[in-house]
Amino acid sequence: MVKLNSIIGKPTKILAIDASTTSLAFSVFSSKTLTSFGKIKYSGITTYDKVIDACKKTKAFFDMYGPFDAVVIEHTVFMNSPKTAADLALVQGALLGAAGLTGVSVIKSVAPITWQNYIGNKKLTKEEKLEIRKKNPGKSESWFKTYERNLRKQKTISYINIQYDRMVSDPDVADAIGIGHYAINNWDRLTD
Repeated sequence: MVKLNSIIGKPTKILAIDASTTSLAFSVFSSKTLTSFGKIKYSGITTYDKVIDACKKTKAFFDMYGPFDAVVIEHTVFMNSPKTAADLALVQGALLGAAGLTGVSVIKSVAPITWQNYIGNKKLTKEEKLEIRKKNPGKSESWFKTYERNLRKQKTISYINIQYDRMVSDPDVADAIGIGHYAINNWDRLTD
């Protein structure tokens, strides 16, 4: 079987996306150079209002900053909330629909843990978790989960700021850059 990537080659201009139910964090890489990054927030009262707004704003973004040779999006993972998973799927559909309307034909994805491991931001070990609990006695399990999540977010931000000599402070934007960083260095490992 021949992989399409081996025929077409690697794209020159890539848009990496970290989507949520309220915003799209993005990074743009041209010839492996980080050229821009930011965040687009959706507005609306209901999920469907936000999905429509996401499509409109994303299409405008694609029209203004494209064309893009490819889009790489963070693959959806299991969530504790079926509603959040369904809402995220709607938003991602709107984003990818907008990409298609502007001529993007190559769309790939990467699992969060894959790109996080690549930049050295692996899940905390049992020993690391125990150390955090030892230093913070009497806290709830929810507090520990939030602390651990924020610790990993800060680790991603630090990596991105050092790697690209930037001052990124938004964790979603840092994630989008991390996704793009993985994509430009591991194009053949991305999922279709």
